[in-house]
Amino acid sequence: MEIPNKKKKLFLVGCLFVSVFVFFVLYRLQLNIQFLTFSAHLPISLICPEKDNKPSKTEEVLLDTGSNEIVAKCKDLGIWTIRPDGRLGNHMGEYAVLYALAKANGRQAFILTDMHNYLAPIFKITLPVLHDNVARHVPFKEYWIHDWMSEEYNHIDESFIKLTGYPCSWTFFHNHREDILREFTIHDYLKTEANQVLESIKGTRKNITYIGVHVRRGDYVNVMPNVWKGVVADKGYLEKAMNYFRNKYKEPVFVVTSNGMKWCKQNIDNSKGDVYFSGDGNESTPGKDFALLVGCNHTIMTIGTFGFWASYLVGGETIYLTNFTLPESEFLKLFHYDAAFLPEWIGIPADLSPLWH
Repeated sequence: MEIPNKKKKLFLVGCLFVSVFVFFVLYRLQLNIQFLTFSAHLPISLICPEKDNKPSKTEEVLLDTGSNEIVAKCKDLGIWTIRPDGRLGNHMGEYAVLYALAKANGRQAFILTDMHNYLAPIFKITLPVLHDNVARHVPFKEYWIHDWMSEEYNHIDESFIKLTGYPCSWTFFHNHREDILREFTIHDYLKTEANQVLESIKGTRKNITYIGVHVRRGDYVNVMPNVWKGVVADKGYLEKAMNYFRNKYKEPVFVVTSNGMKWCKQNIDNSKGDVYFSGDGNESTPGKDFALLVGCNHTIMTIGTFGFWASYLVGGETIYLTNFTLPESEFLKLFHYDAAFLPEWIGIPADLSPLWH
């Protein structure tokens, strides 16, 4: 009876050892998976310690990156990020401002997963991603910024900053224009689709000039007059802007995108056959519309950050709606025309008469 008992004891000890080993392996695997963010490159989980190589609980940060260079920067430069908010144009503005201000202050910038998930399917962005499960343990100090560059933003002495606000002004990042254009390089699949659409529009035209038109409506139709004492672009503004290009180019074609396509088809004159409504008049996805606008030569924008970014990336002539609020509007405390639109762009004043009634 002694031999079977010994075998039984050895078997139980062996099972216990295997169980502990398997539990340990699964536990470690769970920890790794919990913090991974799957991006375009294979992520490697890394710890960024303090300068004395003794990480505290609050400054021990797990980063998704495949570059040892980022780890070195993390030790010395801290972590800067920005709160993602709004839609596509807002996210682009926030990304560009974070990129520029981090460079100006010698800091390392990271984007949160919400921003990565919004922008990465459309653009070839390169800033590393900080997972939300890690970001909540970083001792970020929130730092609100208004929508134009101020000298104080070049001297922010904080290692762990989360910028907040809705910045989308060229005054922050125009000195990094080439970098920003590269960050917002559109993925090839969207470019290819947009080019196919533009080619189909061309037809028999030999001297075609594509004019991208973005008409921002949606919630702005009610918000501008009722909250900000302002207006959105009307039929008259669009006629003036389109006639500018009709008088300047032999064969202009206007490629219209909007979140109010029904209004556009009713109010934009296509009697000359030189207007194309994106998606055959059905509202398309932001990525497809944006790629279509960026594939054009020049831009007519109305209001909003989506139109701004299309104009900025195209780099041709831009016509924009200006003076679209009453002088006493609270909106002007948040928005400066000279910081919103580049000096070389052409502004057409809005018709404010509907507000007077």
